Amino acid sequence: MRNKNIFKLFAVSSLALASVIGGMVPQFSPLVTTAYAAELNATSNTPNGNANLGGGNASITINANQGQSMFGKKFEVYKLFNAENAKDGESINYTWNTRYKSALQKVVGAKLNKAPASVTEYDVIDYIQTLNNHKVEGATAYQELEGRYSAFRYFVEELRDEIVNQKLGGSLVTVTQTNAQGGITIGGLDYGYYIVDEVNVPNNNGHSAASLCMVNTANPTATVNIKSDYPQVTKKIDEDDNEIGWNDIADFEIGQTVPYKYNTTVPNMNGYHTYYLAFHDKMSEALTFNQESVQIKITGLNKTYTLQNTEFVIQKNVNGNTFQVSIPNLKAIVDREFPEGLDNDNQNQYGQAIELNYTATLNDKAASQTGRPGFENTVRVEFSNNPDSDGTGDTGFTPWDTVVCFTYKIDGLKINNHDKTLEGAKFRLYSDKDCKNEVYVKESQDGYIVINRDSLGGDDHTGGSVPGDAVEMVSNADGIFKIFGLDQGTYWLKETDSPDGYRELLDPIEITITPTFTTDRDNYVAGAGATDQTLKTLTATAHMKEFLNGAFNEGTSNLKTDVETGTVNITVVNQVGTKLPVTGSSATVIMLGAGVVLASIAIAKNKRKDSAE
Repeated sequence: MRNKNIFKLFAVSSLALASVIGGMVPQFSPLVTTAYAAELNATSNTPNGNANLGGGNASITINANQGQSMFGKKFEVYKLFNAENAKDGESINYTWNTRYKSALQKVVGAKLNKAPASVTEYDVIDYIQTLNNHKVEGATAYQELEGRYSAFRYFVEELRDEIVNQKLGGSLVTVTQTNAQGGITIGGLDYGYYIVDEVNVPNNNGHSAASLCMVNTANPTATVNIKSDYPQVTKKIDEDDNEIGWNDIADFEIGQTVPYKYNTTVPNMNGYHTYYLAFHDKMSEALTFNQESVQIKITGLNKTYTLQNTEFVIQKNVNGNTFQVSIPNLKAIVDREFPEGLDNDNQNQYGQAIELNYTATLNDKAASQTGRPGFENTVRVEFSNNPDSDGTGDTGFTPWDTVVCFTYKIDGLKINNHDKTLEGAKFRLYSDKDCKNEVYVKESQDGYIVINRDSLGGDDHTGGSVPGDAVEMVSNADGIFKIFGLDQGTYWLKETDSPDGYRELLDPIEITITPTFTTDRDNYVAGAGATDQTLKTLTATAHMKEFLNGAFNEGTSNLKTDVETGTVNITVVNQVGTKLPVTGSSATVIMLGAGVVLASIAIAKNKRKDSAE
């Protein structure tokens, strides 16, 4: 059963207390409630990483997983047996803690087909010894751990469950601080045989798989490694400008393909029969998910395996997410493809890298939100946590990780040099100086929307088919033309036809759009795109060459911009044409005079014709 409780952000698979002390009989099991033992402190925090339960001088140190914090974790400590070493250290005698006598009797009685009340202390100890596949003698001898799939593990889980059912309680340790290594030490313990259980809080009273560990007179301290493990996920977007590459921030044209990837690692799946892993993705409505682009790779030390389409499931519009990609049984895939770490107990060495790649397309909805706040895309991972006896358990969630992309627009105005707006000027946009690679646009209600060639079978600004809805831009009655969905970089705006009575510009206008982003491009925080923390500034320039009065004029000017709306403002001016010169020369006079004479002759002829009639 997969419990999708959002509060289980860091709930984890297993607390496998791997001991380094002799005489420790370890291993796993989950469960526990927050009841308290009488002989030890009911609760304890961990100032400076140390808890004191108020008993003897023995202690258990729990080391953290690399890169994972133990802060906020809770551990329940149950002392099942007292331990007494022989003076020569060759023998250990165990006597049960009467607090847990009834639970031990019930669980062991069911195994031995005996009534609980008839189960003796010796019955319990002897039965547990039958589960020991690595028998050693002597208080100081190293005790090898039982496997995560051993009968001992399942016994411990049953026992812990019964302790909880009977509300017998233990001592609760809450990690409020850790030591310099990120771990904690539970001190104030008497010598004995303990269950240390990681409590997933809050987690519907669920627990991570616990361990049995022992401290005794010969080994007054125990050091164990926490095996509770959870994946962490990072999401990146590929910025194709300025060699930025994979980071958290990018900008694109409308219609352009936007590459994304997730990175995580295979968690410790020992103890699970199956392991569920799913990526939940939410993206802005301005982004269109390309389902066929999904690819998942797992990389170990010696190989990379690409998952078959049958090994993962893609679902759209699930539980408020745009889509999710789930791997129903990650463990089966990893164990099959990376068997070199498997041991005789069917436990594997995990930690392989997982990378999921996919693309989206920046669609026309981006035209209504150029500039800030940008278009976010966020992901979290759902994962198995708490194998318990069925090997599946519930699921937890990682925090969301978010990236963002932006797009920009040009607000163009066509006027003459007397500030009169001009209707009917025609323009085309290009991505190259020679104006061979047109940036196609289509007409919209408010102007023109870019059609990136990625959506036409090409590659950004080259190749692909000519879209059937591509048009030439025309200034409206107010002289306005707007272009939505531009990337950073340089464009060439070419006037292809001028209004009647005006000469079109001889050369295209070179427009360069330059955003400034934060230098910390790998730690984007959801919502920061709406502030000046991410897209800090937007500048633009226009380089123009014109031929006027028999001479070329060339220069670059700074354009007015609005970073909030991602707007670049440009005014394109057509000079008013002047009449050709005239003079008072005799030739002019003669021509005018000849015209007058010819007109007079014609009039006289008409008059004579009329009188004759």
